[in-house]
Amino acid sequence: MHTPKGEYSFSTCWNIKRHTEGRAMAEEIRSLGFRQVELNYNVTKEMLTTIEPMIERGEIGVSSVHNTFPHTPDPDYGTDSVLLGFDDEEKRVRAIELLLQSAEYAHRYGAKAVVVHPGEVPFPCNIDQQLKGIYNEQGPDSPAYTQLWREMLDRRESLSGQYLRRIGDSLEEVCERSAAKGYDVAFGIETRSRCYQMPTLQEAKTVINRLKGAPVYLWYDIGHGMMMDRMGLYDNAKEAGEMIDDIIGVHIHETIGLSDHWCPYVNSKDMSFFDRFLAIIDRARVKVYELKSACTPEEIEESHALITGKISALKNKSGEGQGQ
Repeated sequence: MHTPKGEYSFSTCWNIKRHTEGRAMAEEIRSLGFRQVELNYNVTKEMLTTIEPMIERGEIGVSSVHNTFPHTPDPDYGTDSVLLGFDDEEKRVRAIELLLQSAEYAHRYGAKAVVVHPGEVPFPCNIDQQLKGIYNEQGPDSPAYTQLWREMLDRRESLSGQYLRRIGDSLEEVCERSAAKGYDVAFGIETRSRCYQMPTLQEAKTVINRLKGAPVYLWYDIGHGMMMDRMGLYDNAKEAGEMIDDIIGVHIHETIGLSDHWCPYVNSKDMSFFDRFLAIIDRARVKVYELKSACTPEEIEESHALITGKISALKNKSGEGQGQ
């Protein structure tokens, strides 16, 4: 028997490949005890024909939708692209339109936020894949890793400013047009899983500060942050903790080595490392598990019990401290 999961939501990325029909996919998530879902970027319009009646009847709530939504088969506007930072103005305009479409769906479904992959610094090859290969075979301290990492960082740092400006311009336009249409949704720019993708936590802070007053926040993907920390891109727990007030939502999962989307605590067998993210999860307005299909219902149940139990214990301890 799976316990009710309260305010916690669950991403359809866990079971979307097992389903062609939306209702069955949502029902499977409901059977885990979740009453809210995040509709991810692979959800099709066809799937929505059977999910929408469930939303209308209150059988399932939508916490968030993941841009681009519904599914857009064109890889130019997929999750791993330059997207809001395109040099090509026609492509950038199209990316803005697609994000507004995601916002329209989110507003219609009563979701609090749109999860946004804002862009990347383009490379002629997948340097992230090469780096992860060297990391796994030779280690992050190896000369081969150090040299290629420096090459990646030099290019990333020299070009990131211009892409970040365009991402900011695009988000500014999206927010203005979204407000004009009366959409009541926030935009969460998500920490990513490849080292050339944007934003780092500092880049996210730059965009959020630039757009003060607009509904642009950090969507903190915990597992991706862990991966980028291990690769050497930023100090994940420290920088995320400093941005706790800027976080609209979290993707809850754990990275083992450089493999992500595992159940926290349960799959890694490490009962303490993930504790450093509990305060952020507790404070986040939208809390979404984003787990891979290999995670079993039993593991999901155990992981959730550990997370909520530990957060409860922290709050009790903090309350005792304040009462003394």
